Amino acid sequence: MVARTNNVARAKGGRTPPFRLSSLLGAMVCASILPFLVGGRVNPVSGATGALETAGAYRRPLAHDPETLDPARISDVYSRSVSNQIFDGLVQYDATAAISPALAEFWRASRDGLTWTFQLRKNVKFHHGREATADDVVYSLSRLLDSRIRSGVAELFLNVRGAREFADGGAKVVSGLAALDRHTVQVTLQEAHAPFVALLAVGQAKIVPRDLVESQGEAFGIHPVGTGAFRLQHWERGKEIVLAANPTYFGSAPKLSRLTYRIFPGDQRDAMHDEFLKGGLEDTPVPVRADRRALAARGNHIYVRRPMLSVRFYGFNTRLKPLSDRRVRQAIMYAIDREAIINDVYFGQYIYANGILPPGMLGFNRRLTGYPYDPQRARDLLAQAGFSGGRGLGPITIWSGSKRADIVREHDQIKKSLGAVGITVDVRYLPDWPAFSKMLDEGKLPIFLYAWYADVPDPDNFLARLFHSRGPRNFFGYTNAAVDNVLMSARSTGDHERRVELYQKAEQLILEDAPIVPFFHHTYERLFQPYVRSIEVNGLGDPYIPFRKIWLERAR
Repeated sequence: MVARTNNVARAKGGRTPPFRLSSLLGAMVCASILPFLVGGRVNPVSGATGALETAGAYRRPLAHDPETLDPARISDVYSRSVSNQIFDGLVQYDATAAISPALAEFWRASRDGLTWTFQLRKNVKFHHGREATADDVVYSLSRLLDSRIRSGVAELFLNVRGAREFADGGAKVVSGLAALDRHTVQVTLQEAHAPFVALLAVGQAKIVPRDLVESQGEAFGIHPVGTGAFRLQHWERGKEIVLAANPTYFGSAPKLSRLTYRIFPGDQRDAMHDEFLKGGLEDTPVPVRADRRALAARGNHIYVRRPMLSVRFYGFNTRLKPLSDRRVRQAIMYAIDREAIINDVYFGQYIYANGILPPGMLGFNRRLTGYPYDPQRARDLLAQAGFSGGRGLGPITIWSGSKRADIVREHDQIKKSLGAVGITVDVRYLPDWPAFSKMLDEGKLPIFLYAWYADVPDPDNFLARLFHSRGPRNFFGYTNAAVDNVLMSARSTGDHERRVELYQKAEQLILEDAPIVPFFHHTYERLFQPYVRSIEVNGLGDPYIPFRKIWLERAR
């Protein structure tokens, strides 16, 4: 999860025709699940036939120089994009964001779902030559809970037995983490948690060599050593990070000989794109004002677009009047023409959100109708709440942590929509993110713009963390005992179909209460050179692209 808003573009020349979101989504999902595996013996650039060069150096841009490459300490997407190529976890996310084996060859759970046992692959070596063992696993997972490390995912692992005592300094070890022998790890939980194994695939839960981390301390983040498909060869601050292939990787050696991250400080998308067009990069972000339809139609590059596991929304502080009245919140939902804003302001770049769970997520419900644009229904609800025509309602304040031009245009349209049903809106901007977060945590913001990105590709990461009455990111003051019960039942059951049923029920109950206005789901977009093959992008985006699978198809 990262609370942020992506760079977005506005179309030139006014409003564009609305996208057919359902058909577009279908095409995007198909493109995202199936990796680009282009066969044949024809060079797509020159058309020449004959021998092909499949190895080689891959160059890609990075918008910021990482602070550290120590997985447990990473808090940004740029560092994670690099470190995920250097390190492995017990398990990993595949092209569909499902769980697959990594350092753990297989695992099993006890009948009560409390004890998980992982069998490690044998003879897997760290880059410095030592075998990875169960002791390294216990050490690595314990570090996530060490308050001195301040890992951003510590709260995900507090359900491990003894985790809280260790995090608070009351215990020297985490009692629920044990190395049974050199290649067997056992994890004991406080409560059954169906998506637990998925937590072990997050970028911070990678396995590090205990001996090096203990001897180097924070310097390990500058000289990282993992078991991954690539190892650090060279890091010149502010310029580039060069990774070399690990020829002894336990899966199979990468097809690329080298992976270079060229650093473009400050997210210089236009400069990245220019370098891409010159042939200096193998991929690049899509330029901010690019015509997406034109990109998809061109044949001189590969255009990858897929929905991200995210939701961008406006949250209501349900503790404050008049937003404590569900009818007022519902009226605001009906009054805003969200689809028009996505098309007018963002040129159809994002996916309209009927609900909370994004496409591609377990439990995503295509049958949700949500709150379509219906200003008359909004007026009726306001009247039922005692605010006919908006009289007596007073101005409603929306807070935003960003004052980008496109967001300001979005707010102008929201003001217009709400004004049409009698609601006056005051928008306030606080670009100082720590200050914005503090006010949010203190419950001082009536309505606030927020974006949620999945830590883990599981509905529990959205619905329980945001909307359970004791959820760690319940900024809304939202409480519903029925929702709490359904979410806890979904978390504990191991029946896949039952979990889907329960999460869809919870989402429907939450939407009826309207603690948020779901706006859109972000999309991952990138351009690749026409000779790049075997690209896999799942809903977690760039950090989880397995570059060990990518190869380059060029004539020798």
